[in-house]
Amino acid sequence: MLDIYGERFKSRLLLGTAQYPSPVALKQAVEASSAEIVTVSLRRESARARAGQGFWELIEQLGVRVLPNTAGCHTAKEAVATAQMARELFGTEWINLEVIANDDTLQPELFGLVEAAAVLAADGFKVLPYTTEDLSAAEKLAAAGCNVLMPWASPIGSARGLVNRDALKTLRAYFPETTLIVDAGIGAPSHAAETMELGYDAVLLNTAVAKAGDPVNMAKAFARAVEAGRLGFEAGLTPPRDMALPSTPVAGTPFFKKILS
Repeated sequence: MLDIYGERFKSRLLLGTAQYPSPVALKQAVEASSAEIVTVSLRRESARARAGQGFWELIEQLGVRVLPNTAGCHTAKEAVATAQMARELFGTEWINLEVIANDDTLQPELFGLVEAAAVLAADGFKVLPYTTEDLSAAEKLAAAGCNVLMPWASPIGSARGLVNRDALKTLRAYFPETTLIVDAGIGAPSHAAETMELGYDAVLLNTAVAKAGDPVNMAKAFARAVEAGRLGFEAGLTPPRDMALPSTPVAGTPFFKKILS
């Protein structure tokens, strides 16, 4: 089971709640995905003045855990203030911490991220930081008190999948006991399966489901891909080889030689 700050979940798929064509599509997609955790942008919902109420009623009906995030924050101070508001609004100490460096790439601002993570962890927050695959940043976030790390696969919404697969693999090897969740850049179920085959604990995605032609069936596809990838990892994947390896034993097999007359 997925372990996040001592709480356990059956599903290893976390789903975002933005950009769906309708509340009905969101509800059906979350149900189809079997996700038990959904992310919500405090800034987006506050801007709509909790418009809201229908959205909150929908989330309550689904019975899922809400993970607020600090999307849109560009400084540590801004992210800390947003997280504190989220704690008041949602009644949770969990926060998906985002500090953005660049509006075009939505790349995490790692210095501000580490600074905000340290402040929030000291204030009792359970921080889930959106970061890059950078090992040094991961070490600093762990030292700041983050028991969960959420590296990107590629930029948010890019649907490019695992751009730096080797670095993500290194993170998994370097942090064997830390909960690692790939957050951002997953565009296809195959990307999710590949992530899980690396030994990652979960996948967080939004755009790939919300913007699909059929969000409900796409949610189902991702749920099955995450499960398949995890099962493959736990079963033990066959490592790649440079040479062929016959699947049929050759020991004791008779060899026939054609004699030319």
